[in-house]
Amino acid sequence: MKQSESFKRRVLIERWKYRLRIFRNKYILTLTLFSLYALFLDDNDLFTLIAQNKKLSKIQAEHHEVQMHLKETRGTLRQLKHGQALERYAREEKLFKKDDEDIFIISYE
Repeated sequence: MKQSESFKRRVLIERWKYRLRIFRNKYILTLTLFSLYALFLDDNDLFTLIAQNKKLSKIQAEHHEVQMHLKETRGTLRQLKHGQALERYAREEKLFKKDDEDIFIISYE
């Protein structure tokens, strides 16, 4: 029993020696350490970049919505330059009324 455990241990050690032999080359070791630093330890690591890309996508979507709203508002402003359209907008959207009128709002829920 002890011999088989000893044999397994030696095989395991040999496997690790084979795997670590690659890192004896100083260029491979340096490249590996630099890659680990750049991907995980730097201020601009992989996780930070992913989070920033998500924020950027969200901000771009909001920017697009604001641009669409701005275009709609400019169209409304262009229409309001006419007197009748201004009165219609004030009555329908802002619920303005003339002095001698009463407005009843009926809402269906």
